Parts: sequence; structure tokens; C-alpha cells
Amino acid sequence: MAISKKWLKLCRSLHQKKYRQEEQLFLVEGAKSVSELMAEGTPNGFRIVAVFATEEFIATAIGQHKVRFLLETASPDELEQAGTIQSNNAALAVVEIPAPSNNIPTDEWLLALSDIRDPGNLGTMIRIADWYGIRRIVCSPTTADWYNPKVIAASMGSFLRVKPFYTDLKQFFSIYPSPVYGALLNGSNIHQFQAKVKGAILIGNESQGIADDLLPMITHALTIPRIGNAESLNAGIATAIFCDNLIGRGMC
Repeated sequence: MAISKKWLKLCRSLHQKKYRQEEQLFLVEGAKSVSELMAEGTPNGFRIVAVFATEEFIATAIGQHKVRFLLETASPDELEQAGTIQSNNAALAVVEIPAPSNNIPTDEWLLALSDIRDPGNLGTMIRIADWYGIRRIVCSPTTADWYNPKVIAASMGSFLRVKPFYTDLKQFFSIYPSPVYGALLNGSNIHQFQAKVKGAILIGNESQGIADDLLPMITHALTIPRIGNAESLNAGIATAIFCDNLIGRGMC
């Protein structure tokens, strides 16, 4: 069977934030991400509405398992037309956006993002957070949409295990009781710093850094010392270095 015009129109509309918000739906694309979604989705609050996939994917990933969603076969060309990934030759899922949760634990590490605009960077940061066991990311309202297809693709399935909370960061940190470790150019050398208490790792905008009104909220200003002549680091790379030094070192 082919993807119907109705479903094709809906899938294409979900490329845009406006319609994702209206429909409360988003897309998950590719064999790995859709397979993980089907394995982990419902316990983590992700309800699959429909899956469009090639016969090969259905035979290998679904087989005789019961499904509680619309399942239709589709060609790679149809998957590319409906989705955003040109090389998607396996599967595409339409998924409900879970209800947001503002329950932020203060006794574990979290990642806070100030105005991260690039969807690829956000997806990479979700994946890094998952690697280091961070379960919650607090985002400024101007940070890229969590359910942007590029974010979901770049997260490589980690969006299933890391939850977002979009809020005014200044208000959030005004009542946040744990340390705030901020990535700044003029901070202390992160390689010489030992975090004794879990807290929030605050990463700023790709070009402007952390918003000025958040600077007073930072309890520990830290920097990655520059040895060469590069003007700046990618925000995702900076996040990985901060997580490795603050979280990874504490595990050694």
C-alpha cells in the first residue's frame, strides 16, 4: 500500500513547528530511531500513532509482534516525500508529543540550554546528555524545538530517555537550589576544577554565549582553555567537554 494523500499531507505539515504544536504530533525517521521507539516508546510516554515502513523493515523489526497503531507499507521514495531525511529507506513514525513535566530533580545532574538555535546542536546535546546519564534538559523558550525532525534525527534515539522542560531560565535559576556550572570564556580552567556537588551545566548560544541576565545565576564560571587559534567551539562539543570533566571525572 502507498501512503495516502491525507497522511502524506499530515506528515509534511509536521516538518513545521506550527503544525506540530497544533496536532501535538511529531515525526521519527530512520530504522534505528523507529526501532528504538517501538521498543521503548510507550513506557516513556511516547504513543505511536502510525508507522510507514518498507516491507523489509516490517519483516525484520516488527515481524509477528502485535501493533497498536496504523502500520502501512511504503517505498523509500514515499518515505522521503513524507519525511525530511533524503536517505530514509526504512521507516517513518508519527508520534504523539508527551505531556510536558516540570518535575526537575535537584539531586542529580541536569543540562540547561540558553538560546541554542541550531537543531543539529540540540540533537547532539540530547545524545551527549543521554551518554552521561542526564535525564532532564532545561531549555530557554528561544532554544530550538525539541520535536524538530532534525533534532530527533541528531539525537539518535536519545530523545526517548532525556526529557525537556522549556521555561524562563532566569526564573528557574532564581529558585534552583543546586550549583550552576556555566560555560564562559573568562571562567576558571575546567580541567583544574573538581565538582563536589551535582548541579546544572549551563551552555549558551552558539555565537553569543550565555544570556547576560543569567550570568548572576552562575555559581561556578568555567572555561575550556584555548591552546590554538580557533575563535570558538561548537556548542555540542563544549557540552561534551563539560560533561566529561564535571560528570565523567567524578565517576573515575
